[in-house]
Amino acid sequence: MRQDGIRAQQREQTRQALLREGRRLFSAGGYGAVGLAEIVGAAGVTKGALYHHFTGKADLFRAVVEEVQQEVGRRVAGAADAHDDPWDQFTAGCQEFLTATTDPEIQRVMLVDGPAVLGWSEWRAMDEAASARHLADALSSLIDAGIIAPQPVAPLVHLLSGAMNEAALWLASSSSGPEDLARTRAALARLLQALRGPVRA
Repeated sequence: MRQDGIRAQQREQTRQALLREGRRLFSAGGYGAVGLAEIVGAAGVTKGALYHHFTGKADLFRAVVEEVQQEVGRRVAGAADAHDDPWDQFTAGCQEFLTATTDPEIQRVMLVDGPAVLGWSEWRAMDEAASARHLADALSSLIDAGIIAPQPVAPLVHLLSGAMNEAALWLASSSSGPEDLARTRAALARLLQALRGPVRA
């Protein structure tokens, strides 16, 4: 049993090494510029070890995208948790999503290569699984508290998620400049403020 536990620990260490080095290489040079030999060499493992955990480079990249999405989710949750007021929690989380996605490493993996490598449908499904549920929960709570007017949550989730993802994709593109994050955050603040209904006494 002890030997099985050691082997399981070694397998997990190998998987984490592949994720860590895969993420570093994908974010530095882009998915297309990275070969399997480079990844396994950096991780200090064999190609057989990689194939034990992943079906290939695309599968490893998918796992890296999931990891990056989870990291963004933690940053959003952390920004929200810094506030006591439900509305401030919601707006801080939305703003942190935009800020987090301007990190060059996150941009490259999640926004530039993610849709291109995985395909738009799969990338969108992963994004929805990673963040849409949290957004829906936050909006439902705000409606229950009377901060946002009663309305169906699903359309609002897709509208807001689409707006923020599109803004993040634009900020990751070569057409945006260094001043555009502040401008986009200001525009998002105005957009979110328009959701607020009359506050209950």
